Amino acid sequence: MSRARRRREIEIFNLSFLDVVSCGFGAIVLLLVIVKISEPRVIERLTVDLSGQVQKLEEELFVIRGETTTLNRDLTEKQQQLSLSREKLARLKGSLSNIKGQYARSRSDRDTQAIIEGQLQSAQQSLTDEMRRLQSSTTKFSNNRIGGVPVDSEYIIFIIDTSGSMNQFAWSLVRQKIKEVLNVYPKVKGIQVMNDMGEYMFQTYSGKWIPDTPSRRSAINQRLSSWKPFSNSSPVEGIEAAIRRFYAKDKRISLYVFGDDFSSGSIENVINTVERLNRADRSGKRRVRIHAMGFPVLFNVGGMGNNVVRFAALMRQLAENNDGTFVGLNSTRP
Repeated sequence: MSRARRRREIEIFNLSFLDVVSCGFGAIVLLLVIVKISEPRVIERLTVDLSGQVQKLEEELFVIRGETTTLNRDLTEKQQQLSLSREKLARLKGSLSNIKGQYARSRSDRDTQAIIEGQLQSAQQSLTDEMRRLQSSTTKFSNNRIGGVPVDSEYIIFIIDTSGSMNQFAWSLVRQKIKEVLNVYPKVKGIQVMNDMGEYMFQTYSGKWIPDTPSRRSAINQRLSSWKPFSNSSPVEGIEAAIRRFYAKDKRISLYVFGDDFSSGSIENVINTVERLNRADRSGKRRVRIHAMGFPVLFNVGGMGNNVVRFAALMRQLAENNDGTFVGLNSTRP
């Protein structure tokens, strides 16, 4: 009985084992069938996905190449700008080197000029001493006068009639007389040039003294060739403006009035006004000498008129009252 039970048990086990194996084998076959059926779809999907990624990468590559081209172009422009900047820097360095060389030479020239000026001053001093010696041994000029005109002033102001008659008929002589007056004063502390209306020749020096240098004297002479401001043919405005602006207790000033007529106004009022403006110092002398030079323009063009007489009378009296000299010219030819 035990053997029959064992045999039955073994047979049951073997049958179960075969069932399991069969089921497993069937499952494997089923899996293979399923995989085989879905494989084309998976491959197709994978192909589509890969194609899209390739296209996307190609587009990104195209963009990158475009950006690379742009960057290369910008780099080329920057390199060209850098090259130009380096060339400009080289030129600037060359200019700086030239300027330094010129500065060094100018310093050397200034040193040489200083030496020459020192020698000229020494020579001028010797000449001045010699002139003083000669003057002391010959004729004595009273009150530092040359040709009757005092030349002891430190500052000079020219008041010039710029009317049409003066410009047209006497201007060459005016320029010559100004040059002669300046030659009488080898060196002064300041110069000024105004017209009879009180307008300054050089606006940059309005109300200020022009330094006395050879170049400034030359500039005055050159400016006279084309200087024609408006004039009312009366020296009164210019005289009063010059005294009001430049009168000073510590300065000796000579005022030179060049004109040909006095067109309007009261002689007495002008004299009184100048008397009030040009006050005397403790010694009784006026700080501003007034000299005048009359040009015979109207004699040549229309005979001796009333305005000519008035100008002569006014300027003679102003010169007498203000320690100056009046000179009447007899010709307009230089």
